[in-house]
Amino acid sequence: MSKVRILVVDDNLTNLKLAVNVLEFEGYEVLRAENAEVAQEIIRQSPPNLILMDIQMPGMDGLTLTRKLKADQTIDAIPVVAMTSFAMKGDEQKALDAGCDGYLTKPIDTRTLPGQVAGFLERGKRNQTSHKSKIT
Repeated sequence: MSKVRILVVDDNLTNLKLAVNVLEFEGYEVLRAENAEVAQEIIRQSPPNLILMDIQMPGMDGLTLTRKLKADQTIDAIPVVAMTSFAMKGDEQKALDAGCDGYLTKPIDTRTLPGQVAGFLERGKRNQTSHKSKIT
């Protein structure tokens, strides 16, 4: 069985490194992107099982990229989890409205992140199974 692949998209290198280190320690294969454009290329070349998406990035922001991903039927079943330090009232709903499958606030809690990721992956598996049955 191949390793579960997670893409972490964050323009803040400290946040990116922290998330990558925690997830690699848990045994995940972790891909990293510092902006939406690099993330799109990685997703095309090596689709991940889960995307942890920073919302506030220069250029294309995370919500715009999420909308683009969810509009593409070849990759729309990949779970996207918003990660943001902008945890204002209504921000979670904006992320969910854009197509995000979950929401995490930063700074990330290194003790709870592995369990949260496992939960998102499990929900993603169920969604992909139901997504495939709708297509066939």
